Amino acid sequence: MRISVRRLFSSSTFHRHDPGSLVDGDLELVRPAERHIESVLEACRRELEVECQSEVRNITRESLLQRIHRYPDGLQEGDPFGRRVPTYHFWMQSSQPIGRMEIAGEVSLRIGWTQDIHEYYGHVGYHVYQPFRGRHYAQRSVQLLVPLARAHGLKEMWITTNPDNQASRRTCQLLGAKLVDVVKVPLEHELYQRGDHEKCRYRLKL
Repeated sequence: MRISVRRLFSSSTFHRHDPGSLVDGDLELVRPAERHIESVLEACRRELEVECQSEVRNITRESLLQRIHRYPDGLQEGDPFGRRVPTYHFWMQSSQPIGRMEIAGEVSLRIGWTQDIHEYYGHVGYHVYQPFRGRHYAQRSVQLLVPLARAHGLKEMWITTNPDNQASRRTCQLLGAKLVDVVKVPLEHELYQRGDHEKCRYRLKL
């Protein structure tokens, strides 16, 4: 199914909401900050010892600093042409750290509705570092962001994942999201260029 791009929540119409405290037991979503960089780097190093994950392979101190400065207070601005929608970025902070690691992963919430969001990227993205897996941090993080999504008028969230990513698909199931279909990623799309050839599309009604 194809839909027209709707330029919702461009930089000229978007109004940031304060999500307040985002806490679920031992999990808290915090805005990216320099004080957490060492924890992120250690988690990435541990993950690469176990498996080669593209999500963390190129993370460096410099790249983290650039992201923090580029997205003040965790907010990535949208553009007026609808190519990029405003996005909230959070780091998952655990009150039960592993050694020096207290940042367990990251989660983002995209506010808007475009062809890319609907079919390929989804409204949320998440990644849990390997040492912290098994605590349902991805599922719990998305649930913490549901009120923020509703505050921006979203009635449903689309979540996409690769067909072979069983952990992410399980997260969708735990959230109560329903698998709608599996779509082919166009050859010219940037996701295809990085190796994502198909996307499972899940819909979570809010």
